[in-house]
Amino acid sequence: MIKFEQVSKIFSLPNRKVSALEEVSLSVEKGEIFGVIGFSGAGKSTLLRLVNLLERPSGGRIVVNDQDITRIRPKELRDLRRRIGMVFQTFNLFNSRTVYGNLAYPLKLVPKLPKAQIDARVKELLQFVGLEDKADSYPEQLSGGQKQRVGIARALANSPDILICDEATSALDPETTEDILKLLKKVNEEYQITILLITHEMNVIRSICDRVAVMENGRVIEQGNVFDVFANPQTKTTRNFIRSVLNDQLSPKLLSKIREHHAGRLYRLIFRDGATSEPVLSRATRKYNLDYNIVYGSINELQGALFGSLIVELIGAKDEVDKVVEELRTTVEVREVVDHES
Repeated sequence: MIKFEQVSKIFSLPNRKVSALEEVSLSVEKGEIFGVIGFSGAGKSTLLRLVNLLERPSGGRIVVNDQDITRIRPKELRDLRRRIGMVFQTFNLFNSRTVYGNLAYPLKLVPKLPKAQIDARVKELLQFVGLEDKADSYPEQLSGGQKQRVGIARALANSPDILICDEATSALDPETTEDILKLLKKVNEEYQITILLITHEMNVIRSICDRVAVMENGRVIEQGNVFDVFANPQTKTTRNFIRSVLNDQLSPKLLSKIREHHAGRLYRLIFRDGATSEPVLSRATRKYNLDYNIVYGSINELQGALFGSLIVELIGAKDEVDKVVEELRTTVEVREVVDHES
């Protein structure tokens, strides 16, 4: 549905040039929810604005729905933009219009669309986002979550193929964020709309995305299936994002305290779906008559599969501990815990 091929973007400032994107390549499949995550300044928003040519690339090729959009004519670009909905962080509603007026606005831009058809579509959208009783309310009368629901409904007005979400939950509290993510999932499943979202919150990626790309300094440094990226992150930046969600890392202070009270060797056992239902730890330690102590751990659900890790202390002679570690490695990933885990 969306493909970036070696895409770069350079902004020319009065005294210098700034490279916002450098040879970015990624693809978004039809019907999936694809997340792009990165810290501020990573290039996420610039990437998003290229999809409908609000910004034009300095180099590379962008294909949307089998069209090379860097080569299309102005009329074709207008048609393309009607097929792409946008949801903004700050809602971007018309404060002088009611909820009904906000939803009707993009429909009134469609030539010769009958009023009755506009009215029917607005009512359908209000029902879909659960705001049937707010049609005559103004944005200032709505909560943040309600405003974002209006924003999503407005983005769906022209039945787009693609929905672009620019930090759609960043201005919301955690409970409201969860509600909005459920709504976006509903949009994806019921309307079969491809969603491309950017965020700096790994919890958003974990909750609804099928695949993810991690950006840093204008480059994609890692991408893949969400479960695979969580289970086996390849870069330090990705690991830092994942730790913010899983909370499975020992702080240096806590690790120091643990070492004061535990003389055994510490290991992190990483469990993926399947291994979580097996008594691998007790089985391996019992086989070699070794004691163990669970120090720290967590189990999380990712894309319907379980993933988690335990930090355990293995107590016994070095040779016996080594045998247990080798036994465990036949089922789970095992890493020895060092003073500064990376």
